Amino acid sequence: MVEEKPLSSGPKAITSRGRKVELTDLSTHEAEPQRASSGIDELDRVLGGGLVAASAVLLGGDPGIGKSTLLLQVTAAFANKGLKCLYISGEEAPAQVRMRAARLGLQNAPVTLGAETNLRDILTTLDAERPALAIIDSIQTMWLDTVESAPGSVAQVRACAHELVTFAKRRGVAVVLVGHVTKEGQIAGPRVVEHMVDTVLYFEGERGHQFRILRAVKNRFGPADEIGVFEMTGDGLAQVPNPSALFLSDRDRPASGSVVFAGIEGTRPVLTEIQALVAPSILGTPRRTVVGLDSGRLSTILAVLEARCGIPFTGLDVFLNVAGGMRVSEPAADLAVAAALLSAREDVAIPTDCVVFGEISLSGALRPVGQTENRLKEASKLGFNQAIVPTNSKLGQAEGVKLRHMADLAAFVGEVFGTN
Repeated sequence: MVEEKPLSSGPKAITSRGRKVELTDLSTHEAEPQRASSGIDELDRVLGGGLVAASAVLLGGDPGIGKSTLLLQVTAAFANKGLKCLYISGEEAPAQVRMRAARLGLQNAPVTLGAETNLRDILTTLDAERPALAIIDSIQTMWLDTVESAPGSVAQVRACAHELVTFAKRRGVAVVLVGHVTKEGQIAGPRVVEHMVDTVLYFEGERGHQFRILRAVKNRFGPADEIGVFEMTGDGLAQVPNPSALFLSDRDRPASGSVVFAGIEGTRPVLTEIQALVAPSILGTPRRTVVGLDSGRLSTILAVLEARCGIPFTGLDVFLNVAGGMRVSEPAADLAVAAALLSAREDVAIPTDCVVFGEISLSGALRPVGQTENRLKEASKLGFNQAIVPTNSKLGQAEGVKLRHMADLAAFVGEVFGTN
């Protein structure tokens, strides 16, 4: 057994930053976090309005998805705004980082580069430079000499993250940590790292698509589940201010198995296309392939269709996909998934000017979902003229959109597909 002493330990006087204070004594200015805007609207939206001073942000994503490219553009944007920024890479040499910066047209940005993995040297440099923003790429390559294990191990990742987060709070430096992910898509290392930091972001996207989604799954300074949409181009990541139009750009004519879902990501309404294909299976156990949705939710919807509507999918292969590389997790997509499955099975196309959303209960009833008015406004803005919604939905003002109310799944199947 060996005692481990972290760098932040040791006796020290309690400063004004750590003193006790009554909640009622804080002024409005002191209670609100100080934010710095990057000028990249999609990033500022995900962060809750901008980068908060003395905050710790953890960014995860698949290898090669564009994490380093995004952070280099973000660092250059903050530096051009007048913030002192330090980019520390444990995976690349400064010349390699500059090569990528030149490809992105950022070679003249006033960003300080560093290549180091020894956390003690990094903290010493940060303490001397006192930047407003420090990028650590990545936390798995850092090592602390007081921990006797290899870089990337659970002990090293936990200890290094603790020291960096403590330094951020003590010195007022905003720190962004890059984290590797496992094959399941979760950030590698101990889960306690996600509890230490203030904000956890995931950079998502499919290799075959040019779209990238920056998603907040935890944010102490703004709404969680907010997203920012980027497009990967030859000059780096470009913002996508209207993702709904981009995800629906290829819908020209009606096609069976294709349904438009009006979803909500954080505070933003996003319209996406859900595609289904149903075909006879030659296997003993039919295949269920899902991309962009929860496979367990698909199994539940198939069971409800068979038990409550008498529509079996036995002996049929089912393929389900969310177009554009988008990931949908809210239950409001249930009705759109069911509509896509029935459309593919019956070979009946849903009108191209129709959006669908609603939650399906196990009894077959359709339950209303939140922010119905915002979903309909986004649909109307993009030229959709009708919507299929659950009964008792709180509509507000839905100008220009004809509503078709459905009480349960059986009524939906009978009215839309002419069967029951």
